[in-house]
Amino acid sequence: MSKNYWIVADVSCDLPLSYIEKQERFRVMPMPYQKDGEEFLYKPGDEKDINAYYDSIKRGALYTTTQINAAEYYSCFKEITDSGEELIALPLSSGISGSVNSALMARERILKENPEAEVIVIDSKCASLGTGILLHHLLLKRESGADIHEAAQYAKETIPKVLHWFTVSDLNHLYRGGRVTRSSAFIGSMLRIKPILHVNDEGRLIPFDKVQGRKKSIRELANKIEENIYPKSNQPIFISHFGCEEDALLLKSYLQKSLPGISEYLIAPQSRIIGAHSGPDCIAVFCLGLKR
Repeated sequence: MSKNYWIVADVSCDLPLSYIEKQERFRVMPMPYQKDGEEFLYKPGDEKDINAYYDSIKRGALYTTTQINAAEYYSCFKEITDSGEELIALPLSSGISGSVNSALMARERILKENPEAEVIVIDSKCASLGTGILLHHLLLKRESGADIHEAAQYAKETIPKVLHWFTVSDLNHLYRGGRVTRSSAFIGSMLRIKPILHVNDEGRLIPFDKVQGRKKSIRELANKIEENIYPKSNQPIFISHFGCEEDALLLKSYLQKSLPGISEYLIAPQSRIIGAHSGPDCIAVFCLGLKR
């Protein structure tokens, strides 16, 4: 079976450059973000300079993001299909971004020009290293010999099993992003309330619970993974963070105690794309479970 097909994602998958560079036929597209009317492009590897971005958001700077446009997807897809190769694209969740629609428009244009081209676009319904861990398992599936249709089916079956659990320390950023009300943000900040959120089956960010105190919220993330991970599995666990690596390491230590059978962890900073939405000191954890 042919493994000569590409897997295409975007930088919101939060996979570090060191991981990306080890993969074959794996394209991670840049994404635009804006501040004060000026547009920037976030590319793989830009996480090396992320601290200044973290600090500016903590000081109250507001950033916005926009989807990858259809022309950019078309250019990427055409480069691959013109060489006679096939591809699967997994854009950022449609519950967060319109990138999926752009990719579908590009696919339609490619197929009009070349009806024999094989371009599969799948709504990842994932974000951050949730997309990253989905891609990780998909890359392993391709390496095992799965052809493009088997790999696409595997991705569709795996997406509902990708667990996303996260918390933030600052409710004000969630308020600015429309995730909580002004009164909830004010009262929560006064009482040191920390929300527990997840990504649901539609790929949307949803408040799930709340606890008092940062350390308790991190402990609760570990509890959610312990409760919902595939039992007796030795799968990887991915952790992303927005400028709080020490907390990410604390979460890892909790998981190592409660899940001694897990041997592989990946900890990475959140991209500027995800960080613009998640806010300061966000910490998130991802794995495969029975259901979201």
